[in-house]
Amino acid sequence: MTHTQLERATFAGGCFWCMVKPFVEWDGIENVVSGYMGGTEETAHYELVKKGTTGHKEVVQITYDPSKFSYAQLLELYWQQVDPTDDEGQFQDRGDNYRAMIFYHNDEQRQLANISKQQLIDSARYTKPVVTPILPAETFYPAEEYHQDFYKKSPNEYHEDRAQSGRDEFLDAHWDKK
Repeated sequence: MTHTQLERATFAGGCFWCMVKPFVEWDGIENVVSGYMGGTEETAHYELVKKGTTGHKEVVQITYDPSKFSYAQLLELYWQQVDPTDDEGQFQDRGDNYRAMIFYHNDEQRQLANISKQQLIDSARYTKPVVTPILPAETFYPAEEYHQDFYKKSPNEYHEDRAQSGRDEFLDAHWDKK
């Protein structure tokens, strides 16, 4: 019996609370962890990152089985969760720590991310330029336990925050519901 090697994908898309649920519901997704990546400090925690001075982004790190759910499928799902034209945050979450970004873990991911970004640009889905950077993955710092699976732990707060953010209205305006 052959065992498929699990892989990791890391995406920033604004508040990590809203980035977990869309990914966990698919066969082949083993784990989605909220955390921080891309900063200049040697540590990251919520109180430090939310100040916006460390350079870290709120991210989700996804462990997945590529034989069941490919990186290309993850990218397709990712673009449907963010505003790739916003260089100053995502929806109600403003600041560098909330920017949308793709962090690649190997050259194949880098290539696929660049192809998918170009396809999004070519689709003319957006009237503004797509500005989401594609960068090499750096040290990942898991977020505090109370942030993990927040949509399950605090469903009322999660739904209120998501409703106030404007995320769903934006996504509905740009993507067909499936």
